Amino acid sequence: MRPLLRPVLVRVLFVPAALAIAMLSMVLWMAACTQAENSLFGDKVSSTLSNISSASFGGDSGLTVHSVRSSRQVIIHKIAVMPVIDDPDQVDKTLPEDAAGAVTAELYAKANITGGWEVVPEDDVEDAMQQLPPTTPANMDQNALELGRKVAADGVLYGTVNRYRERVGYEYAAQTPAAVAFSLDFVDENSKQIVWSAKFAKEQKALTENIFDLPNFLSNKARWVRAQDIASEGCQAAINNLYSRVNVQPILQGK
Repeated sequence: MRPLLRPVLVRVLFVPAALAIAMLSMVLWMAACTQAENSLFGDKVSSTLSNISSASFGGDSGLTVHSVRSSRQVIIHKIAVMPVIDDPDQVDKTLPEDAAGAVTAELYAKANITGGWEVVPEDDVEDAMQQLPPTTPANMDQNALELGRKVAADGVLYGTVNRYRERVGYEYAAQTPAAVAFSLDFVDENSKQIVWSAKFAKEQKALTENIFDLPNFLSNKARWVRAQDIASEGCQAAINNLYSRVNVQPILQGK
């Protein structure tokens, strides 16, 4: 080999390897920092990284949304969350018995903590649902409208669970990752029209498969999450988006 070529080959081979090692070291160091699960600082770091993921890595959020242009004119004081129903996709074809209940609970919880609008209590929704025919994919639009009328809500959030696959394995050694998919609609009681729709579908990927999911990887403390964790993430993203698309007007005391 010519002497002049050796420095060139060294640079060509060494520089990429050094960069790769540096990036890997940084990832491992940042992951180690998040292991302080019981410290207030660790919790704040995880929360911040999760927010960055939702804001800056929207392409990896798993949420796709469609809303009508007039959705900002839909005035919302009070909403109802109708229990979502099973409608398995052609991939998994079946769902766990508690899948719909788990997603409904997450939607209700996220809607409540968001604030601004009033959320119809679960007991009131349950009482009203008992007066309606069992909800199916064929009649859920009609049931949602009727539920809204019975509980005097301005809009009703409802939908279907399409996939709810639990993780197989352990937190740091999963054989099969968790996956969740659901579809949601929001109907305006005044116009009787669906003004917002969303689809969420996400399966956790290894960092080697998706380097752009680094914030989620770190916020999950480099572990394989459960289906409930993914469902919670999807429901929060959906509620946040819905809230931003309609005209929420809180009911003031004494008004």
